[in-house]
Amino acid sequence: MPDRAPQPVDRQLPTDEARDLISLVRDIAQREIAPKAAEEEDAGRFPREVFTLLSESGLLGLPYDSEYGGGDQPYEVYLQALEELAAVRLTVGLGVSVHTLASYALATYGTKQQQVEHLPAMLGGGLLGAYCLSEPASGSDAASLRTKAVRDGDDWEITGTKAWITHGGIADFYTVMARTGEEGPRGITAFLVPGDAEGLSAAAPEKKMGMKGSPTAQVHFDGVRVPDERRIGDEGQGFAIALSALDSGRLGIAACAIGVAQAALDEAVTYATERRQFGKPIADFQGLRFMLADMATQIEAGRALYLAAARLRDAGRPFAKQAAMAKLHCTDTAMKVTTDAVQILGGYGYTADFPAERYMREAKVLQIVEGTNQIQRMVIARHLAGPEGR
Repeated sequence: MPDRAPQPVDRQLPTDEARDLISLVRDIAQREIAPKAAEEEDAGRFPREVFTLLSESGLLGLPYDSEYGGGDQPYEVYLQALEELAAVRLTVGLGVSVHTLASYALATYGTKQQQVEHLPAMLGGGLLGAYCLSEPASGSDAASLRTKAVRDGDDWEITGTKAWITHGGIADFYTVMARTGEEGPRGITAFLVPGDAEGLSAAAPEKKMGMKGSPTAQVHFDGVRVPDERRIGDEGQGFAIALSALDSGRLGIAACAIGVAQAALDEAVTYATERRQFGKPIADFQGLRFMLADMATQIEAGRALYLAAARLRDAGRPFAKQAAMAKLHCTDTAMKVTTDAVQILGGYGYTADFPAERYMREAKVLQIVEGTNQIQRMVIARHLAGPEGR
């Protein structure tokens, strides 16, 4: 039978440098990540050494300024690198996206002195970040967060609990949103908290349906003291910083979702062209061929949507609506495509001997993180029809 194994995605990249970058990402993904992905996910092992390698290779700060150790890459390129990583192991792709999200506040709103002091280590010094907005009682309603930061001379004392924190307990730094003033969004301030700060601790990681290799945990702040020099932006500006970060972060989730969906499609195509029933490959049956065609079409549409939003961002134009659309469509697509991939593999798709079931379990969380898809629909509708209850 002729080899019909899927080929790498034919990407539209703006420069030769970008093409070389994506080739480097693919090489690292196939050589260092893919061989151990299934085994380590099953064992719940976080691949810290992979993140060290990515940092050493200049891949943990791609969209940020090279003056501070970043890669000077447009989001259009950064997101396609994320997609390549997520297609091999979502724990890694999502981990890079979360690290980029955690670095955003300082890279975008920090003072020059703060950026010079902290960003080189954050972007290229082997550190790993976490983003702390959600709490046990405030998820979608993030403006109601209760973690407090109280001024004490030149320091702040942070007390409270954050929830659903990717890299909770293993991060080297935490970008933390805490209440410093009035109720509501105007009373929230952002802080950069070291991972080894006294009074900071993490609960045992959550026992999750998928992404078992990526620790997600509550993080407790018991009178954690940070100097005012680690406050990011103005007092009361934290919620605006958080929302701005999430607009970009949603594009990262969209790219990761397309990576997972592409991996599931590739698995389904390979299986369908090799599996024979009734004397011919099952890929010859029209019903299945139509499934593959629909899967591929939705993936291409999702990729185009997140890249269109990224190009708006790169051009300095508003992109919040498009980011919400990309996150919504791409993650719903990932859930549908991975479910269909399991169906195409039949009984084999339901076993851990094939990766399709892992892709399906991992896709689900992407419809939830960084704003549920119900929240994305609310965001999109507000752009179309204005705020609710006017």
